[in-house]
Amino acid sequence: MELEANHLKDNPVTPKVSVIIPCRDEAHFIDQCLESVLASEYPPDRLEVIVADGISSDGTRQRLEWHATRDTRLRLIDNPACTTPQALNRAIAAAQGEFILRLDAHAWIAPDYISRAVQNLEEWGADCVGGAMRTVTPDAGVFAKAIRIGLSQRFGVGNAHFRTGSEQPRSVDAVFGACWRREIFEQIGGFDERLERSQDIEFSTRLRRAGGTILMSPEMKIHYYAPATLARFWRHNWSNGVWAILPFAHVSGMVVRWRHLMPLALVVGLAGSMAAAAGTGIAWLAWMIAGPYLAANCIASAQNAWKQRSMKLGLLLPVVFASLHLAYGVGSLWGCARWMAICIKRKARQ
Repeated sequence: MELEANHLKDNPVTPKVSVIIPCRDEAHFIDQCLESVLASEYPPDRLEVIVADGISSDGTRQRLEWHATRDTRLRLIDNPACTTPQALNRAIAAAQGEFILRLDAHAWIAPDYISRAVQNLEEWGADCVGGAMRTVTPDAGVFAKAIRIGLSQRFGVGNAHFRTGSEQPRSVDAVFGACWRREIFEQIGGFDERLERSQDIEFSTRLRRAGGTILMSPEMKIHYYAPATLARFWRHNWSNGVWAILPFAHVSGMVVRWRHLMPLALVVGLAGSMAAAAGTGIAWLAWMIAGPYLAANCIASAQNAWKQRSMKLGLLLPVVFASLHLAYGVGSLWGCARWMAICIKRKARQ
């Protein structure tokens, strides 16, 4: 969906921006994140940075205090609950800016990211804006490059435009490194503190239901560290899969997008076809789902390997794509079990 720029707005006063960062045990990443924000081209007197720390114990706290003593724009607040939504809500309550920009400690931004966020919100009249995410990995492990590619391809992540990119600004369902007008939180509330994960997806859904618009601007560059090893990649995707389902236990309506449920459909389909083959003795039934998926996986992997001129990627990408989809789908299956358990307990208390 295309948006039209609103060139009628002309605000000569530079608005104040509050960058909020939820953080816990991020000693390996927090320095680069903060340095990118504090080195921003945005006017220093119109910028504040609030980090909500969840009682870090790996040296993160010391790094935060070190930065705070050297730059008065940085404020550190406590998040004793140690969950992301409570960290975000605490930081928003402490923020003084007219615009709120949320970053993860695993991310860092281009020098013009903040100024472009404000400019886009003003020119396009959107309620939220985010940039084009560039996935990077913290080391050069065997699967590192394949993971970076897998997380930026449509076969891997579907129509998540903030991951796959876009040539033009466009209306989307969610963004990474989001910047909102402050009044949005006054209108629809803060982040749902019952959701340890996926609270950003639920908030974006609530915003769109209220008539708000979310803009993805490809000129806004933001980088994100992804897990570099296959084991960590599996664990991360499994957890994402769990929390693609658990919001349904707390929030009514369709919280996530259909792309978040496709891995679950794949896993259920694979299990069902294998069960059918075992029950009927018809071996080819086991390949009803697996066959088309393997074909699509190999085609997508070959195409990306050809673009990179790398035979090695042709061997690694099928493993990465399968790890992304299957780990996510199995996590969602476990999420369904937890959802049912929550509903049973809730009904028993009534």
